[in-house]
Amino acid sequence: MHSLDTALARDIVTRTMQIIPFNVNVMDVNGVILASGQPERIGEVHAGALLALARKVTVEIDAASAPGLHGAQPGINLPLSADGQLCGAIDLSGEPGQVRQFGELVRLSAEMILEQAALTQELQGNARYREAFVLNLIRYEAGARTELEGWARRLGFGVERVHVAFLLELLPGHEDAGRSLVELQRLQMRLQARREEALTATVGPGEMVLLESMDPGRKGLEGLPQRRLQALSNVIREECALPFTLSMGIAHSGIEGAAVSYGSARTAARLGRARLPGQQTFSYYELALPVLLASLGSGWQATELRQPMARLAQDRSGAMLRLTLDTWFARDENLAATAAALGIHRNTLDYRLRRIGELTGLVLARSEDKLLLYVSALLSPH
Repeated sequence: MHSLDTALARDIVTRTMQIIPFNVNVMDVNGVILASGQPERIGEVHAGALLALARKVTVEIDAASAPGLHGAQPGINLPLSADGQLCGAIDLSGEPGQVRQFGELVRLSAEMILEQAALTQELQGNARYREAFVLNLIRYEAGARTELEGWARRLGFGVERVHVAFLLELLPGHEDAGRSLVELQRLQMRLQARREEALTATVGPGEMVLLESMDPGRKGLEGLPQRRLQALSNVIREECALPFTLSMGIAHSGIEGAAVSYGSARTAARLGRARLPGQQTFSYYELALPVLLASLGSGWQATELRQPMARLAQDRSGAMLRLTLDTWFARDENLAATAAALGIHRNTLDYRLRRIGELTGLVLARSEDKLLLYVSALLSPH
């Protein structure tokens, strides 16, 4: 049951006085006036309301009986209920014969406002509950497994299904943080209305995760995540007023699958923006190797893997050679396409690639050396 507070009482007064030509007072269960068309009366104890609340019936006070009740004025007082429980009273000021016809209309309107507020509160509470579940799910800790499984059962979330996390990021530098947060909240409501099965949560300033689940036995599952990425991107383009990027993680099953998918979506977003600036959507499946290798970014192994790029950077032409190497890998080592992209002659490209081999100590014709150079480039930011 939603309690009758000052804000709700004020809303009832404002809305009911738009449909009747009389003053309205709204009181709490103790008969204290919370809101009134006569603001000077707020905070007073309303004698008529006390009678209506005590008797749980409508109480009419006319000009003759008003002097016998301390501070009372002529009017009609009706008890208010929500969820079958008494929560306050409403008073229409005026001679009963004039205001009586409006009594039930006003009470029904007030109780509808109370029910709507209670439903809104329930929905908001449920949304917060679901959001808290998503946040705990993507930050999965083995010690919380039993609790999360119980949480999932209460929400009807099938832990045995395949989970895919999508990371929506509003691009910085366009709007202030407050505007981004408001936009995210609006987007959450719109996405939940359009995709009821999806779970969403705000994970940071300008960032929202959307979690979807799929049946592991479903035919065509291999291409389904990619199709969902495109479909979701289309929906967000329709709904979002700010520039954004949308990244999809790996489809993974089990209670820990959501955290795995979310982590891979974050990495795909970071690598995708660095490798493909200007692109709006990124997918683990298009960046699988870079995403998988990203976990090698620390430790002595990472230091060794970065050595080829470190040697290249020491040369005075290192920046130009790095651009050449990145373009070569991006063009799948196609010499003609690389030369065209760089706007140089094939002979110039051949020279640069030989120079890269000399500086790094690697032979680009050997598969293992070429792979080591590729990994070194992935792990070495510009």
